[in-house]
Amino acid sequence: MRLPSFLALRALEAAARHRSYSRAAEELHVTHGAVSQQIRKLEEELGSRLFLRRGNSMEPTRTGAQLADRVAQALQTLRDGVEQARQASCAPLVISSSAAFATRWLVTRLARLSVETDELDLMVRAEDRLADLRTDGVDIALRFGLGGWPGLESAVLMTERLFPVCSPDFLARHPINVPEDLLGVPLLRLTGAPWSVWFTAVGIEPPTLPPGLGFDDSSLMLDAAAQGLGVALARSGLSERDLNDGRLVRPLAGEITVETGHHFVWRADSPKLARILKLRDWFVAEVGRAARG
Repeated sequence: MRLPSFLALRALEAAARHRSYSRAAEELHVTHGAVSQQIRKLEEELGSRLFLRRGNSMEPTRTGAQLADRVAQALQTLRDGVEQARQASCAPLVISSSAAFATRWLVTRLARLSVETDELDLMVRAEDRLADLRTDGVDIALRFGLGGWPGLESAVLMTERLFPVCSPDFLARHPINVPEDLLGVPLLRLTGAPWSVWFTAVGIEPPTLPPGLGFDDSSLMLDAAAQGLGVALARSGLSERDLNDGRLVRPLAGEITVETGHHFVWRADSPKLARILKLRDWFVAEVGRAARG
């Protein structure tokens, strides 16, 4: 079914609200005759009278009043949608990330991200929890895991690789040439990333580690390794900056790939979707650029 002219419907709503064609014309910045003509055409199209003259007032008929009320509701819905779109274009994009990923990977790229995407209004939340993208005011989550979060869209940024790292000074004091050499040096431990995974992958029976330093935060563990306190089993996404700066080195060439990785996560129904997708494309391209060296 073809809808009547939008201009005619607006004229109907304004005239019914003001009870006057003249005041409706003033509001719509058209002539009295234009309003009268639009309503007459609408009456012809609907086959029903929409207004009756009562003295100096144009009173809507029952049909006219009912239709005008529906048009008013529709116009308010449109206004709300436009306002939401306007706010979406002005409000900050809120990114939730683990503290380790934010400080070790994201913060080093924020300046280029803003310049290359023209996205100047960003808010980064460093939090070691899964933010709720519907209730926490978060637009984008940079998550570590297997992916596939219900009700959300996600793009893989990087699959993690694990490898030993230590400070240059530590390596000078403890030469490490083959995987077996790790059995004789202090190994820093991280909750959720046991050294047994590495030893098993390189064909060594996982040893029982003596008492030593353990951490539940990757960033703290890498800082400890940079201070020469031992060898850390590093994740590729978090150790990049320290390796590039020379604070850490890789004593061995081998590495293992695990199923978990970093993901760019968003809501498909977000009012900021266009801006979010622009950032998603930038993140994916940035990871690819870093991988190519």
